[in-house]
Amino acid sequence: MIVIPAVDIKDGKCVRLLQGRMEDETVFSDDPVSMAKKWAGDGTELLHVVDLNGAFDKTPKNLDTIRDIVEQTDVPVQVGGGIRNEDTVKIYMDIGVNKVVIGTEAIHNPDFVKTVCRTFPGQIVVGIDARNGFVAVDGWTKTTEVKAVDLARRFEDCGVAAINFTDIHRDGMQTGPNIEATRDLASAIFIPVVASGGVSTLDDIRNLLSIEASGVIGVITGRALYSGTLDLKEAIKLCQEDGKKDN
Repeated sequence: MIVIPAVDIKDGKCVRLLQGRMEDETVFSDDPVSMAKKWAGDGTELLHVVDLNGAFDKTPKNLDTIRDIVEQTDVPVQVGGGIRNEDTVKIYMDIGVNKVVIGTEAIHNPDFVKTVCRTFPGQIVVGIDARNGFVAVDGWTKTTEVKAVDLARRFEDCGVAAINFTDIHRDGMQTGPNIEATRDLASAIFIPVVASGGVSTLDDIRNLLSIEASGVIGVITGRALYSGTLDLKEAIKLCQEDGKKDN
């Protein structure tokens, strides 16, 4: 399991939201590129960058900043937020992004996901954000009647690289990830799952490692790193030691 730092960009700044509410933000840095370089220097294998303005405006809004992150760090970058068509996917691929995360459009237009999976094999991640087990869309402002596990199953055979699974009630709250829901989703599908939402301490990482065998390959964490309750180097070391133990 790998630890993936989140760099959420809003109005050119590095922020964290509480449960996805744009009005409930904490600005952690005026320089997202520097934050990305810090996490890369601490040993992460992947950066998770979110264009929050893009998520709400449904089109890329922080492209220059994201390009700078890609060019100034030496680790792969995955990007989410407002990716609604193949042209946007291509824009990100052209600037060197490793993977793109498709969220809202995965439920509105699953054929779009299948098409870009064929065009960009191994580079498409589906982001499934759930509120009480049901998929939320449009920057988490709307909750659908589709269960998270049912949506994930739609993409079993099209080459999706991973499912990023977020429990919205846990996001930014540092109350611990939803272990049960994450395990249930990972056990129900063949696609690898990346957990997100609620990670606060090393104990949360340990709890996720306990369900790694279910198919949980990574964890995205943001606020805990920025507020200092979780040390990235220690978290990475814990995962590496666990991996050696299993081998």
